[in-house]
Parts: sequence; C-alpha cells; structure tokens
Amino acid sequence: MTRKLKVAVVGLGIGRNHILNGYRTNTERFEVTALCDLDTDLLHSCGKEFGVERLEKDYLEIVGMDDIDVIDVCTPPGTHRKMILAALHAGKYVICEKPLVGALAEIDELLDAESRSSGRVMPIMQYRYNDGAQKARHIINAGLAGKPLVATCEVHWLRDETYYEKDWRKSWSGALGGVLMNHAIHANDLMFYLLGPVRSLFARTATRVNKIEVEDCASISVELECGALATTSATLGSVEPLSRMRLCFENVTIETDSRPDFTAADAPWRFVAANDAIGRKINAALADFTPPPSGFAGQMQDFHKAVCEKTPLPLTLGDARQSLDFATAAYWSAKTYSAVALPILPDHPFYNGWQNAF
Repeated sequence: MTRKLKVAVVGLGIGRNHILNGYRTNTERFEVTALCDLDTDLLHSCGKEFGVERLEKDYLEIVGMDDIDVIDVCTPPGTHRKMILAALHAGKYVICEKPLVGALAEIDELLDAESRSSGRVMPIMQYRYNDGAQKARHIINAGLAGKPLVATCEVHWLRDETYYEKDWRKSWSGALGGVLMNHAIHANDLMFYLLGPVRSLFARTATRVNKIEVEDCASISVELECGALATTSATLGSVEPLSRMRLCFENVTIETDSRPDFTAADAPWRFVAANDAIGRKINAALADFTPPPSGFAGQMQDFHKAVCEKTPLPLTLGDARQSLDFATAAYWSAKTYSAVALPILPDHPFYNGWQNAF
C-alpha cells in the first residue's frame, strides 16, 4: 500500500497551484492537511476550496505539527532561508519555490543544516518535467544527439506596474533579484539540465521596463563545460510574451517555441534530425520512452518515490546551488563588466550575496 505523505502548504499564491497541479494529481501519494498564509481571506477561501480544516497564520505552528511530513514553502523569496532552517530543525521534508535563497553562503548553510536533519530539501524546478524536455534528455543520454554546438534561450515576458503592486517583488531584499532570479531561473536551469554545467559567462543586466530596484532585462553569453556556447536573454517588457529554446547538436536540432512558457500543450518541442538514419534512431528511442507526468505532478510523484524508498530526491540543494552559482556569477559580471569563471568560491565578493551592491 502506498504511504500517504501529509503536507502543509505555506503561501497560497503559487501554493494553490502546487495543490491543484501537484498534490491533487497525486491523491494516492499526498494529503494536504494544513494551510498557512498571512492573508486571512485567502487562507479561509483556500481551506474551503480544498477541504482543509487546519488553517494557520503562524508558520511556527505549522513547524510544530508532529503529523506533518512535508512543508511546502511558497512564500516570497526573502523569507525562505529562515523557514527552511526551522523546518529542517524540526526534521521535516521541505519543498520550496524558487529562488531558494539569495547567497551561496546561505545555501551552504542549508546544506549543513540538511546534513544534520532527518529531513531533506527539494527545490521546485518543474520545467524539467516538461514532456519535450524529458524526450530531449532521453535522446541526449542515449548518445543520439552527438556533440553539442550552440544554444539560445529566450525568456521574453511582460510584467507591468500591476505585477509590482506586491512591494516585495520590487526590491533586492524581498525578491533577492529580478528577471534572472524570479523569471528566467527555470529556463536557464532547463538549458543546463540538458547541456550540463557552465564553465564561464559574461553578463549584462539593466532595469528598463519598470521603476523598480531589481533588473528586468538581461543578456548573458555562456561557455559550457561540454564546450558548447550559449546565449540567454530575458526581459519583462515583451509585448508578445514567449519562451523559446534552440539547442544545436551535431546530429539533431532541438527546438521549442512556446507561448508563454515551455509547457504549452499547443507548442510541442521539435526534433530535427540531420538525416533519415538518425531520424529513425530517434523515433525508435522515443517510441520506447514514457516520460513522467508534466510539471508539478511529475516532480511531486518522483519526490514521493524518493522519500518512501529513501533514495536521492529528484532535485536537491546541489541543483539549487548550481542555479545560484550561475546567478552570482552573472550579477558580478554585470557589475564589473568582466568574464567570470565558475564555480564561485567562498572568498568571492558576492559569496555572501549581491543584494547591497546595486
């Protein structure tokens, strides 16, 4: 019989989506038994919608619930560090939205806390569970794609002043960053999930769309450890919102053209083979491959399996650290107009964060 994990969801903005698309699609694996939010009206409306009776405004009350297995943190980024540490101290498993924290020093603190806890932390990176992304990774891992050459990644979204009515989204202290940390982070993680780690980068950032503290435009030139070259650009001022990625390999070009994100059902990924022989091999490989469920549903399913079988989580603090390493290097490059090699080491000026440097 499948063990049901009891979940408390904290922060009912994106947290509501976690319930609808992650837990309600895995009802045999999870039971949401507690909700937490500072907004009383939202808290009670979500409690009524999902039939949850335990409603709390105090996060520490959630942490103290002995029967809760998993705390799902969906609050503003600036609150994550303390919440994760409290949950790990209580021996809870933690699922946390991006960005996890705002400094490599802080994620190393979490890694240390996790090593001393019976709980573990899974960052949310649901783009990896896109159907096309899973097929692309299967083709690459099967050796059919050949040598990676170049890649482009675009996150061109639209966020006007109404988006920033929530003040925390405007500031370095609340949001920890702008378009790089809170919008393009998923797409960049997806590109590196398929191509591997970054060796070096050169970045430019700017605030050109809204009157906010954090950046809302970015352009980055990337060298990957595999030898491929990539460019990633992001803006929150595109009148036609879209996300698009194109990966050129020796034997295949992999392309997505989705609006507004990589999970759009009406914009499937394209796999263009170099010749008919390679095309037949790719088709044969995909015919025998069944990807996991898309998005939150797939990530939560794999999380449940890992917890119950005591195997590594599908995404870890190590994965979150790679994303933070990339962001740290990008902010330093943008500030100093210099190329930056990765990884960022503890003696780096931005190891403890960049939020007071702009």
